[in-house]
Amino acid sequence: MSEAKIHIFSNEPVVALLGNPNCGKTALFNLLTSSRQKVANYSGVTVERKEGRLSLSSGKKIRILDLPGAYSLYPRSLDEKVTCNVLLGRAEGEKRPDLVICVLSAMNLRRNLRLVLAAKRLGLPCVVVLNMLDIAQRQGLQIDTAALSDELGLPVLTSVGIEAKGADAIKSFLSNLDWRNLSAMQTGTSDATLENVASHIAHAESDNIQVQKILQRLGLDKIIPDQLSDRLDSVLLHPVLGPIILVVLLFFIFQAVFSWATLPMELIKSSIEYLGSQISTLLPDTWIRSLLIDGILAGLGGVIIFLPQILILFFFILLLEESGYLPRAAYLLDRVMGSVGLSGRSFIPLLSSFACAIPGIMATRSISNSRDRLITILIAPMMTCSARLPVYALLISAFIPEQKLWVGVDLQGLVLFLLYLTGILGAMAVAWVLKRFTSEQFKMNALMMELPSYHLPRVGNLAISLWQRAEIFLRRVGGIILIMTIALWALSSFPLPPEGATGSPIQYSFAGILGQALAYVFAPIGFNWQISIALVPGMAAREVVVSSLATVYALSSSSADAADALVPLISTSWSLATALSLLAWFVFAPQCLSTIAAVKRETGGWKIPIIMLSYLFGLAYLAAFITYRVASFFGLA
Repeated sequence: MSEAKIHIFSNEPVVALLGNPNCGKTALFNLLTSSRQKVANYSGVTVERKEGRLSLSSGKKIRILDLPGAYSLYPRSLDEKVTCNVLLGRAEGEKRPDLVICVLSAMNLRRNLRLVLAAKRLGLPCVVVLNMLDIAQRQGLQIDTAALSDELGLPVLTSVGIEAKGADAIKSFLSNLDWRNLSAMQTGTSDATLENVASHIAHAESDNIQVQKILQRLGLDKIIPDQLSDRLDSVLLHPVLGPIILVVLLFFIFQAVFSWATLPMELIKSSIEYLGSQISTLLPDTWIRSLLIDGILAGLGGVIIFLPQILILFFFILLLEESGYLPRAAYLLDRVMGSVGLSGRSFIPLLSSFACAIPGIMATRSISNSRDRLITILIAPMMTCSARLPVYALLISAFIPEQKLWVGVDLQGLVLFLLYLTGILGAMAVAWVLKRFTSEQFKMNALMMELPSYHLPRVGNLAISLWQRAEIFLRRVGGIILIMTIALWALSSFPLPPEGATGSPIQYSFAGILGQALAYVFAPIGFNWQISIALVPGMAAREVVVSSLATVYALSSSSADAADALVPLISTSWSLATALSLLAWFVFAPQCLSTIAAVKRETGGWKIPIIMLSYLFGLAYLAAFITYRVASFFGLA
C-alpha cells in the first residue's frame, strides 16, 4: 500500500513499526496482522508504508503500519522520508501514530539503539521490541532486557519474528495497554520537526556517546563476530573467487529453468490438448467454438505453459534472498557498476526488476542520490522481467535445439543466460552514456550497505512467496491477458472474408489489415504481419505477445490442432533470422503500460516516461535490425 490517503477519520489507534533495515520488522508485521508482505534478508524491500489490522483479545482493533527501514530520522532518501512524514503526522490523509514500536535486532544493538533515541525525541509514546533474541543467544550474547528497559526508560519486549507465536508478547502488551492514557509513555517533546543538518550532526554525536555508555553498562560493548558468516564471506566475497561463484550461480539457475521445467510443461501442454479435443467433440463448428479454442484456449494456454519456468527462476532468486547472499552480490558488483557511474546500491532495485520493473522502480526510493535514482529508473526496464520469459522460452524452444554442450550444460539454457546477460550489459552501457551526459554532476558515491548474517531459507517463506508469484501470474492470465486475447480474437475474426477470398479469413479482418500496415514499418527487421499484430496488445503485458501469436496463428491455420502447436508453426513459418531479431527486440523492447505509469508516478511527470519509451524503442529497433541483417548475411534468413 502506497503512502496515500488512509482512513484519517477512523477512531482505531494507529501503531507504527519503526526499525533499521533488516531488523525483522516486516516479519513481525506479518505475524501481527496475518499479512503476507514480502520478507527478504536484505534492505530495500519495504520502500513504502504498508498497513494491516490487529484484533486484540479484548476485541479492540488497531491499525499497524509497517514503515520503510531507516537508519536515522534525518531523511536522505525517499523511503526514509516516507517514514519521517508518517511519524511527524505529515503523510497525506494520515494522523500521527498513537504508539511507535521500535524494533531492534539483538544482533546489532549498537546501530539500532541510535534510532530508538531519535524516536524518543519525537514526543511519541514508544515501546522497544528486541527481535532475533534466539540468534543472539545461540552466539553467546546475553541481553538483560530489564536493565535495557531501565537504561532507555521504555518498556522492552522480546520477539522471534520467524516463529508462529513470536509476537505473542507484543499482542499481550497491546491488549493490556491503557490506550486512553498513552501520554504517560511520552519521553520527548511534542514539538516534532525535521532536523536540519547541524542539529542532526549534534544529535548523532550525542546519541553515539549515549549508546556506547548503555552498551558498556550492560556489558555488551564488545563485538561478537559471526564466525560462520565471516568464514563464508572469506570465500564468497573473495576478489577473484567471489565474482566467479556469482556467475556460476546465475549460469546454473538459467540451466535449471529449462532442464527442470520439461516435465511440468509437458503435463500442462497435454492438459490443454485434451481440453481442446473435448471442446471440439462437444461443440459444433461455430464462432463459439472458435472463441474457446482459437481464442481463449490457444491464447491463455500458450502463456500458462511457461508457469513452471517462471516459478523455477523465482525459487532460486528467493533462495538467494533468504540466505542473505544478495547484499553480497551487490558488494561484488559495486566496482563494475561504479565504472558506469552507479553504485552497488542500484543493484537491489535492478534485481527486483527481474521479477517486474514496477517494484524495481519503486525500490529506487532507497537511493539517496537523485542522479543515481533517475538513471536506475531509466535502465530498470532493461532488466529481463518475468513477463519476457514466456517470449524467450517460446522462441528458444522453437529455434534452439535441445543439445547438450557439456555435462549439465545445454544449449537452450546457455542462450537464455546470454539473453539475460545482454539485457544487463545493455543497461550498463546506457548508464555509461548517461554518465557522460551528467559528467559535471558526476560524483562517485561509496557503497554503504549492511551485510546481514547468513540464514537457512525457511520452507514456509519460500512456499508463500512462490504461491504469491503464481497468483500474480494467474491473475494476469485471467485478467489483462484474457481480455486482450478475446479482443484480439474478435479483431482477427471480423469482418468475415468476402466471397471468393482465397487467403485465410484473418487476412481480411481488422487485425489482419492493421498487421499488414504495420508490417511495412517492421519489415526491415524481419517481422511479418502476424508478429506486427502481436506487438500491439503486447504493450499491455509482455506475456500477451505469446497469447496473441497463438490466437493469430490458430486463426491463420486450417489445422484443427493449431491451438496446441504454436512452436512447430512458427519454427516452420519463420526464418532463424526473424526469430533472432525478435529475441533482440525483446531484450530492449519498450515497457508495458503499467511500467510507464509507475515511472510517471515516481518522477512526477511525462518527461522521463517519454524519454524512456523513445530510447527503448530506438534501441530495440536498432538491435533487431543489426541482428536480422547479420543473420541474413550468414544465410539464416
